[in-house]
Amino acid sequence: MEKSELRRSASRMCQTRLTKAVLLFGSRLIAEAACEARAQHLAAGKTRIRTALGLHPQLVHDRKGELPQFERLISETRYVGEVGLDGGPEFKHYWEDQVAVFTRILNICRAAGGRVMSLHSRRAAKAVLDALENHSGAGTPILHWFSGSNRELARAIDLGCWFSVGPAMLRGEKGRELTAKMPRDRLLTESDGPFAQVAGRSAWPWEVGEAIADLGTIWGLSRADTERQLLANLSSLGRAAGVA
Repeated sequence: MEKSELRRSASRMCQTRLTKAVLLFGSRLIAEAACEARAQHLAAGKTRIRTALGLHPQLVHDRKGELPQFERLISETRYVGEVGLDGGPEFKHYWEDQVAVFTRILNICRAAGGRVMSLHSRRAAKAVLDALENHSGAGTPILHWFSGSNRELARAIDLGCWFSVGPAMLRGEKGRELTAKMPRDRLLTESDGPFAQVAGRSAWPWEVGEAIADLGTIWGLSRADTERQLLANLSSLGRAAGVA
């Protein structure tokens, strides 16, 4: 996003009751001091916006050298994401880099006392869950757009994972079936923009409203009751992680 787009997005999100956004500058980490300052400035005074650190698994082979900056900045935020592993064939060549970076990030989070973590697990659910099991204390894991098997979902639930779903995920039959099996009190909404598409363009944060409507259908609840459940979930997550 350009700076002007981020500013407009921040302003719009502050007017949206259910949106408590995490600006994921971490796909490029915060590679320059100017970018770091801009992220902090955009979130300053915005009670519904938090900045986060991340290193997307699809980019780690190019940006693994930024891990020292990640470690330096971890004390500035309680949120980490998007991090994790991607088992897609186009990224298999970089699997060792992915595992090394994800392991280091989990260790950094654990050493910092734990963080709320948005996790990517496309075609890599087992490996992500193995890593979480081997790094207890790394924080509160939120599996973003989880697409693993039913057995992997059950394991994730047993490990205490949370889940985030968006309009694109809920358009598919598998996504809806998995969502129906997720604990209702450990589920959050997301836009997954700019990667996810809504009406042929990148999704904006406030378009999580479409996911709210879909969740209401899956849960058999009115929109008002669905919103209340999601707000309760967000508050619960914040209290548990010390970021409310």
